[in-house]
Amino acid sequence: MLIVGLTGGIASGKSTASKALRTRGIPVIDADAIAHEIMQPGQASYRRVVSHFGPGILCPDRTIDRAKLGAIIFNDPAQRQALNQRTHPYVRRRILRLLLQHYLRGHALCVLDVPLLYESGMDRLCGRVVVVVCAEETQVRRLRERSGLGRQEAQARVRAQMGLEEKARRADAVVANEAGVGEMQEEVCRVVDAWRPGWLRTAAALAVPLAAAAAVPAAFVRSAALGVKALGAVVALGAYLFVSHY
Repeated sequence: MLIVGLTGGIASGKSTASKALRTRGIPVIDADAIAHEIMQPGQASYRRVVSHFGPGILCPDRTIDRAKLGAIIFNDPAQRQALNQRTHPYVRRRILRLLLQHYLRGHALCVLDVPLLYESGMDRLCGRVVVVVCAEETQVRRLRERSGLGRQEAQARVRAQMGLEEKARRADAVVANEAGVGEMQEEVCRVVDAWRPGWLRTAAALAVPLAAAAAVPAAFVRSAALGVKALGAVVALGAYLFVSHY
């Protein structure tokens, strides 16, 4: 399975591109959605974040007030790093689990929608990366329009991330989002579709793990010890996905 990283800067249009890929039937793993889930009350990441930042970041219903937390982390790199340390490991685990599920379902391609793809090192999972870019002034304007932020605060949030020029330099494909949203969406879909592996490669990549998985029940019948070893082999073969991308 080919893993395609989709990234960009804040308010560059990455999420809009992600929606277009979903409409084409391409599986997309949304890191932002996962980050939101793990920050809900009762989650381990939630407890660690509240323990560090204090109850002042909470709403009356005990959920995290993202605006209050954002005001802290976007003005203090040390606090931003503290948040990442308390959330990124949980996000990565969930992403790896979802990737394995898509792999075993026989998908030829899966898209990782990750805003901090390069900053978090998750680009190492990807065989290809596409970056959605626009001018910084466009980012600031869009961010102010959708969030009601002042200009200075919007600029701080844009500049807290790796610059789009650097992301574009590292990427396999760059798609501009300045003219029209529809054109950008079509271009992203065209790029990703062009990378889709053929059925022969997909079948070959799945053959060994599926054969090992089929052997697990028989191994359990023979002995529990053999069964555990076989299950371990399946997990190891599944991990093959994360180090091979056509």
